[in-house]
Amino acid sequence: MIVVMKKSATEKQAEEVIKQLGEYGFSAHVSAGAEQTVIGAIGVRPDFDIRKIKIMDGVGDVFKVTEPFKLASRSFRKENTLIKVKDVTFGGNEVIAISGPCAIENEEQVFAIAEIVSSAGVRVLRGGAFKPRSSPYAFQGLGEEGLKLIRAAADRYDLVVVTEVLESAQVDLVNTYTDIFQVGARNMQNFPLLKELGKFKKPVLLKRGFSATIEELLMSAEYILASGNPDVILCERGIRTFETYTRNTFDLSAIPVVQGRSHLPIIADPSHAVGLRQLVPAMARAAAASGADGIMLEVHHEPKKALSDGPQALLPGQFRELMEQLRSIVSVLGRRLA
Repeated sequence: MIVVMKKSATEKQAEEVIKQLGEYGFSAHVSAGAEQTVIGAIGVRPDFDIRKIKIMDGVGDVFKVTEPFKLASRSFRKENTLIKVKDVTFGGNEVIAISGPCAIENEEQVFAIAEIVSSAGVRVLRGGAFKPRSSPYAFQGLGEEGLKLIRAAADRYDLVVVTEVLESAQVDLVNTYTDIFQVGARNMQNFPLLKELGKFKKPVLLKRGFSATIEELLMSAEYILASGNPDVILCERGIRTFETYTRNTFDLSAIPVVQGRSHLPIIADPSHAVGLRQLVPAMARAAAASGADGIMLEVHHEPKKALSDGPQALLPGQFRELMEQLRSIVSVLGRRLA
């Protein structure tokens, strides 16, 4: 249920509505817009008479939300959510480039790549310290040592850090080193982890699962929002279909669909989507043209030696050329590559 306060409503009247909703068994989430306040009431009360709220002082309108995702819906918040991390803002006019290696391997590697992406104008450094791998014998990441390395490299080049957290027990540790939590495709429906991340006031980059529908992605975001964290960045990273030539099928239609149904920013990860270096630039250009709020790209200066996903990592020269192309594409859309 959505409660839209009148433009003339006072703060005290909004507080009274929130109090009353609590007494009726709803949890209230406030979205304070530029012109009026909107209150999302979350609770399973299918026979609730909305007139009980509609008659309260300061209330302009009350209506039930048909989408199962309430807080992530455009019905709850008309304006785009802007998520600010240091001097980087997701969801605005700037398209954010996120780049770095798939996995943090050693000090020389992470510092070298941080320098490469920083020199190309990138503001957000990605890299995994904990790696969920299909094989138990594959490289699983450096753990806390990897977190220390990516934090040090980011600090040297004044970059924002995004790195993956795999389970609830790791959240406090990862929180110490990262600026943005990443939830990977395998964990999109790890609901205890999503609830735990909802307790933090730090952005969460949530990747779409291999076989997840767009609604399921938004419902996973809802877990984080309902737990108290309003800053969720969605990520389209390809879905599993019958096609086997590419690693996944890059569902670019998800970007405008999500933007129509949700106020949350959505970025694209063409590297994981196609899994082949020679295809990544074309898909990155397409993602930028589709209106993505950010592009996540894997880069490695020695991909043949990479311990994880070397075949999809761009070479430094390819990466620099692609960054210039992306700048041109987003400028046509009236945007700027941050």
